[in-house]
This record gives sequence, structure tokens and C-alpha cells, in this order.
Amino acid sequence: MEIVVNAILTVVGLALLCFGGNWLVSGGVAIAKKFRISNLVIGMTIVAYGTSTPELAASVAAAGEHSAIILGNIVGSNIANVGMVIGIAAILVPLAVRKSVLKKEIPIMLGVSVLLVLISIDGEISQYDGILLLGGLGVFAIYTFKDVIKQRNDNFEKTDQNKKNIYLKSIGLIGLGIGLLYIGAILTVDNAVILAKEFGLSETIIGLTVIAIGTSLPELITSIIAIRKGHTDIGIGNIIGSNIYNILMIMGVGATLGGVMISSDVYVDYAIMILFSLSLLIALKTGIINRAMGICLAIGYVVYLAVTFFK
Repeated sequence: MEIVVNAILTVVGLALLCFGGNWLVSGGVAIAKKFRISNLVIGMTIVAYGTSTPELAASVAAAGEHSAIILGNIVGSNIANVGMVIGIAAILVPLAVRKSVLKKEIPIMLGVSVLLVLISIDGEISQYDGILLLGGLGVFAIYTFKDVIKQRNDNFEKTDQNKKNIYLKSIGLIGLGIGLLYIGAILTVDNAVILAKEFGLSETIIGLTVIAIGTSLPELITSIIAIRKGHTDIGIGNIIGSNIYNILMIMGVGATLGGVMISSDVYVDYAIMILFSLSLLIALKTGIINRAMGICLAIGYVVYLAVTFFK
């Protein structure tokens, strides 16, 4: 009976994710128009931060005693974001992407991933490493803020009262969207973990798979909604921004709270995470991620899950 309740709560969580993702996208698009900034920047900031709150909550809850879950959650989520989210989204609708993304945002994502590997070499991501990551988050925030200011100056226009009303409505939609995404993800993840433990899965595997997929569901739902509404830049920006935040913010917070021990087998997952990021870079060189590329990413992710479960 308890398993049935957990399964029902998981479905309820998924429903909340759908509503939350829809409202977050609607509010984000309106804010982009209000402040005269690109959908890509909105996707990398407001939307990405909102969809990363479940990872943050899961990592803070696991800090200290269950540090294996933190690392598995972050690495697994970054792999899922590219393989599962971008893969499924591209299968549904081919993704046209601006070439500027290749020059700045994706190299930053790759650089942050390499930084995570480098600070793991000594077998631990210490509290000092956590502070370093949070410092990197500050630098990224400044970079993004300067980009926002530049776009506002390039697209200056007078603000009227109607736009002020739109601004308040947009903030409300974003707040509700993030709230529903958070509650929905927690419901989904908590109950999925209970179900996974019933099948005898380890903490590391739960982190890399069940929690990683569960906390990536906001990115999946939000990106698909954005892309189907014609806002491809929000969908792509959401994934890139989330992957950056997962390492700089979530690992930064988790490590600062108590350090994270590194097991030797995680380097394989690191390599796969970077490989998926590189595959995204290669796919975007054509300016579009077509269905064939989406199928390859999705199949690659399914193979990764299968190997992780049975290794």
C-alpha cells in the first residue's frame, strides 16, 4: 500500500512540474520583453535558476552524511540535461540556435566542467574548493549582468504603464512557477528515492540516476514548453545555465557546508559529462540540432543509464 502512495505522489509531483514549467516560461518571456533582453539570457538566468532549485534543495539536504548523493546528483543532472532534455526536445522540434552561443556560453559550461574535475583530483572537494566555486558563480553573475545592461542599452525604448502591469504579472508567474517546480520536484524525487531503495539501489546510483532524472524534470518540462511555444533560446539557455549553476552554485554550496568525498569511479562519469557537452558543441556548429542528433543524444543517455545501473 505504501508503494502505491509513493507512486501516486510521484505522479502528483510530475503534474506540478508541468504547471510550474508553463508559468515560469510565460513569466520569463514577458520579463525578457519588459527589460529588452534576449530570451537566451532569460533562459540562462531566471529560468535556469528556477529549474535548478530542486538540485539545490536535494544537495543541501544531503550535505555531510550523504555527500555521494550530492556529487551523483550534479554530474548525473548535467548528463541528463544534455542527453535527456536536449535529446527529447530536438526529437520533438529541431532546435535552431544562434552561433553566438558557441563562442561564449558553451565554452563557459565546458570550462566549469573541467574545473570540477581539477578540484576533484586530490580525492575531495573541500570547503575551500566550495568557496572557489561560489566565487566563480559571482564572476559568472557579473558577466551575465554586463550582458543584460548591454542588451538594454542596445534596445532602449520608453516604458509605459501597461508594461508596468505586465511586469508585476510576470513576477507573479515566475514566483508561482518556481514554487510549483520546487514542490513538484521534491515530491517526485523523495518518493522516487523510496521506490528505488525498495529495489536495493545504492546512494551513488540513486544520485546519478533517480535523483538526477527527478531534479532534471523541471529543465525537461520547462525546455519542452518553451521550445514548443517557439522560444528555442529559452530552452537552450535553460540547459546551459542549469549546468553551470549545478557546478558553481549547487556543488559550491554542498562542498562549503561539509566537503564532498570523491570515489575513483566518478571520473568515468566526469568524462561522460564532458563528452555530452562536447557533443552539444559539435551539434550546434551547424546552427541546428535536428531530430537525428536528438535521437543520438537520447540513445547515448539511455546507454549511460543502462551501464550505470548494471555496472
